[in-house]
This record gives sequence, C-alpha cells and structure tokens, in this order.
Amino acid sequence: MRVISRARLRRFWETSGCEDASGPLRAWYTHVSSKTVTWQSWSDVRAMFGNASLVGNCVVFNIGGNKYRLVTRILYRNQKVFILKVMKHTTYDKAAWKEECGCFAPPPKKRAAPKRPKRRPKGR
Repeated sequence: MRVISRARLRRFWETSGCEDASGPLRAWYTHVSSKTVTWQSWSDVRAMFGNASLVGNCVVFNIGGNKYRLVTRILYRNQKVFILKVMKHTTYDKAAWKEECGCFAPPPKKRAAPKRPKRRPKGR
C-alpha cells in the first residue's frame, strides 16, 4: 500500500506530549507501506489489524496500546492509504473529528474527462 503522507505522522509525534507515539506510528507506517501489503477490502484490513474500526468511510487504527487513534481513508483499487488525522484517545472520544475528516460525506465525484475536439476525416 502507498501511505500518504508520512509527514502528517511525523508532525504528530513531534508534538509536545506525543513523542511516545513515534515508535508505534513508525511501526504502523513501515508495516502498511510494505510491498507485501495489498488490501483489497475492509476484511483484509480487519484480518491484519483486529482492533481497527470502520467509521463511515474511514478506517480508524488504535495506536500505541489504545493511547492514540489514526484516522485514514483507504482506496483499495488504487492501493492508497490517506492519513486524515492522528489524535489522542481523549480527542477521539469527543467525536468532532468525524466531521473534520468527512467520514460520513459521500465520496467525491469523478472528474469528467476533458472533451476532445472532433476529428475530421482525412481527404475531405
């Protein structure tokens, strides 16, 4: 899986009071970004991370012995995991993050392909 982006994880573990999240977040990142991890569905995620939760269209991972939460959006077809938010468990319990992350919003509409000009037949 391709994890986007590690910088968001780093910003969190560099925050004062969250330094102990560095090890667990690095371990999660290393494991998930491995070429051997190719999730095709929620059941694949659940088989690997039994304590993960599906909240709307977000997947929430428990990190650091249930001390932190990592909110992601997974695009299985594209093999991408987007890091939406990392937070302490107490912040997670307040539930304001659900609206911030768009976990219950409909997926974005596909962009229409640009229209190509009509081709003229040759010889006319």
